[in-house]
Amino acid sequence: MPSHFQSVALHHASRLINHGPTVLVTSAHGGRRNVMAAAWSMPVEFTPPRVAVVIDKNTFTRELVAASGAFALCIPGADIAGLTYAVGSSSGRAADKFAQHAIAAQPGPVLGMPLIEEGCLAWLECRLIPERHTEEAYDTCFAEVVAAAADARVFAGGHWQMQGEGDAALRTIHHLGAGNFVRAGGMWRVGG
Repeated sequence: MPSHFQSVALHHASRLINHGPTVLVTSAHGGRRNVMAAAWSMPVEFTPPRVAVVIDKNTFTRELVAASGAFALCIPGADIAGLTYAVGSSSGRAADKFAQHAIAAQPGPVLGMPLIEEGCLAWLECRLIPERHTEEAYDTCFAEVVAAAADARVFAGGHWQMQGEGDAALRTIHHLGAGNFVRAGGMWRVGG
């Protein structure tokens, strides 16, 4: 299947997550990799683009992120809500969730983090911003976005293009808790 992904200018990278979608956090180090779901991520700065994501300090993902100094945020579409819930409901410490769930991934262009395009609408490859106090005290990780890409069918010219009802698979998902999700609806424009 041909990729519909195109590079996103880094000054537009924050727009990929500013509407609060559930993300898949991918990580890798020392020949091991993992993927987990996170409902809490957000942009925190524009230039350079920086993001925050909550990754529990006791998870295998956090261990890999700390060791590698990097992670990726992949933004799933509605078609893989079940997979998103599944990888967010189990640990990858004992088994490779990519293999377990037959998830195809390719290495990121800058840091080599696993990137998921099939079923996803965008990805951001991120370099961890080391901050000892924050890392020890909180589950929140801060990172600089070093590369980003999105499916041109829904993100073009630096903006999401979720017009009308369209294809439900090309909508971001938002976790409400206890396995309940909603998907982004149609968009409309107000003002200029």
